Amino acid sequence: MAWHGEPLVGFDLETTGTEPLEARIVTAAIVGVQSGEPVRRRGWLADPGIRIPAQASAIHGISSERARAEGRPAREVADEIAETLSGYWAQGVPVVAYNAAFDLTLLTAELQRHDLPSLTDRLSGRPIGPVIDPYTIDRAVDRYRKGKRTLEAVCVEYGVVLDAAHDASADALAAVRVAQAIAERHGSVAALTPAELHERQVEWYAEWATDFQRFLRKKGSADAVVDASWPVRELVPSVG
Repeated sequence: MAWHGEPLVGFDLETTGTEPLEARIVTAAIVGVQSGEPVRRRGWLADPGIRIPAQASAIHGISSERARAEGRPAREVADEIAETLSGYWAQGVPVVAYNAAFDLTLLTAELQRHDLPSLTDRLSGRPIGPVIDPYTIDRAVDRYRKGKRTLEAVCVEYGVVLDAAHDASADALAAVRVAQAIAERHGSVAALTPAELHERQVEWYAEWATDFQRFLRKKGSADAVVDASWPVRELVPSVG
C-alpha cells in the first residue's frame, strides 16, 4: 500500500508570532489518522511566558489572559510534544505538518530555550523523519499554479474540508488530508516511500529557497537570505 493509505500523524502549532526562532507555542495538536479519519488526538494549551500579541490572538483566538490562567508551563508542553513526535518517528510513522520548516524549527527553538533534549537526541542521534509537508510538495508538483498557498487555499484546491482554520487540531487533520489528496492526484508522489519523499522535499525546499532568494535580490533586497534547510533550520541560536 502507498504511504498515503498507511497511518499518518498530523502536527500543528499555533504561536505568538511568525518568526520561528523567536515565537513561542500557544496551542499544539498531534492527530493520528487512518484512512483519512482521526483515530486519536492530543492537544496542548501553553502559557508561553510572554505576552501574546493582539494580532496573533486574533488569528488563533487565545488571549494572554487565557493562556496564563489555563495554559500549562511551556517547558512541559514542548517536552511532551517532542516526546510524542519522536515516539511516532521511532515507530516509522510519518509526521505531516503544513509548512513543517516553521513548526519544527519553532519546536526545536523551544526545546533549546528550555534546555530540553532535541528531537534528534530523543531518536538516539538519528535524523528526524520522515516528515511530509504538503506545502513543500504542492509547491513543487504544481509550481505554476496561481493564487495563495495558505492551508485554507490549498484545502480548496484539493477539495479538503477545513473545519476551523487556525485551530491546531483542525489544521493538523487538514494537513494530512491535503497530503493524501496530493498523492491521489500526483502518482509520482504516491509512488515514493516516506523516506524517499522526505529526501525529495529536502531538495525541493532548497530549490525553492534558492529561487526565492534570487528573486528578492533582483527586486532590490541585495542582502536577502532565505534559509534553505528543511525540515528544521540547521543553525538555531540560543534564545532566551
